[in-house]
Amino acid sequence: MLNEYERERIRRAFHLEHKSIYRIAKEEGYSHQTIEKVLSDAPPKLYHLSRPRPAPVFGPYQPRVEALLQEREQMPRKQRYTAHKIFEILQDEGYQGSESRIRRYVSERKKATQVPEVFLPLEFEPGQDAQVDWGEAVAIIGGKRQKVQFFLMRLCYSRRAFAMTFPSQAQECFLFAHLHAFKHFRGVPHRISYDNLGTAVKIALERSGKRGRPRQEVRAFIAFRSHYLFESHFCTPGLDGAHEKGGVESGIGYTRRQLLVPIPEVASFEELNHLLQERCLKEDQRRVAREQQTIGEAWQQERALLLPLPPSDYECCHMTTVRLTPYSQVTYETNRYSVPVNRARREVTLKAYPFQIEVWDGIERLCSHTRCYGREQDLFDPLHYLPLLEQRPGAFDYAKPLKAWRKEWPASYHQTLADLREKWPEGRGVQEFIRILELHQHYDSQLMEQAIEQALSYGCVHLDGVLYCLHQLTASIDPPDDSSSRSLDLSDRPDLDAIGNQPIDLSRYEQLLKLSW
Repeated sequence: MLNEYERERIRRAFHLEHKSIYRIAKEEGYSHQTIEKVLSDAPPKLYHLSRPRPAPVFGPYQPRVEALLQEREQMPRKQRYTAHKIFEILQDEGYQGSESRIRRYVSERKKATQVPEVFLPLEFEPGQDAQVDWGEAVAIIGGKRQKVQFFLMRLCYSRRAFAMTFPSQAQECFLFAHLHAFKHFRGVPHRISYDNLGTAVKIALERSGKRGRPRQEVRAFIAFRSHYLFESHFCTPGLDGAHEKGGVESGIGYTRRQLLVPIPEVASFEELNHLLQERCLKEDQRRVAREQQTIGEAWQQERALLLPLPPSDYECCHMTTVRLTPYSQVTYETNRYSVPVNRARREVTLKAYPFQIEVWDGIERLCSHTRCYGREQDLFDPLHYLPLLEQRPGAFDYAKPLKAWRKEWPASYHQTLADLREKWPEGRGVQEFIRILELHQHYDSQLMEQAIEQALSYGCVHLDGVLYCLHQLTASIDPPDDSSSRSLDLSDRPDLDAIGNQPIDLSRYEQLLKLSW
């Protein structure tokens, strides 16, 4: 079959160089009929096999492959024959050919029978719609490489997006991310589209010919939606539903590739979310293909049409009532958190936020901890157990809540403890040291370290000495206001000027004593 270069050469020889068909055929080595076909100006015909190529090895097994492929169409989508499995079946039946021949045949048949998937272009009104989904990425947090879950909300009109990372996809994380997304957009979209997320929906619609069970939304999600007054839309379950919110589906991949590459290395989730927030804001300068304005300019038009934010934020936490253990701890998701022993109650309210655990007694907050996403961990605040240790100084060296803290103490703390034990043995020295440690509830660690070192240098190693040094240090840090120490001007009232400055008359005290006798 002639290629285009050969056809061009033949046509140039005939029309421009005025050579005869006989001469061209002789020079090019083709027959007269071939030269005449090239010169007839008819479009070149595509090459087609006049009859199928012989397949002596595969041919006898072709009907069997067709039968397996037809059977495959009736099987579950995730449990079907693969080309490799078909090859193994044919091998057991005596097939001696290669696996690549089977793969090629399956691929060609798929291309011939499969209808290409097409999509419907969508257009959204400003402020009306947003889409939400979860994604997964990798980050290095506190020197540890770990998987993180990131929440993404995308406004459909302006394409402005908000992303936030969490250790899990728990319901409190889901609602907490919504709250910050609304603040990022400075308003609430009228309708938000979701997958059938477990944090929002209990039962998804069944995919069958019969009528499926209706969705039952989670009570906390209904309360959150009522607070912000947006409508929720849940997509069709499965792959078909993914096309109903294609904007956020593609946004998940874009966020992972553009905002989380290279792999971020941060100290905490707070720092990671701050970094992600900055990168989301930079996206406002980007212009999407086929759009006349940037994302930020489109958002400025959309912003006025969003629902206003309510006066107060929704409390995005999981609230539950828990009982205190004998060790003054509360248990949440297999982890135990300490509670101050002097404020212990039989039952307390626990509020689980995405990054914090709070323990409440009515309207009084008893304590808070950084939330742990591990399992069966004990999280102690050593200050919570100091009042109990003051009563039982003999347990000081064995107290589990203090062990990790003692490793971080500076040398001055160990020296103070040794001096107090030598000065007051049999527990009194330890009690005095515990009273010094309790000052951490009111002063920061750096100031406490300076005060203890100063007390050691003065030789006043006891509670009163440390308090004296703290007062000296705080006075030097926060000098008194000159206006408070300035004397009152009484030049226009000389009769009042002497009050408070007259000499003390001790005889008046003698008179009082005589009256008391």
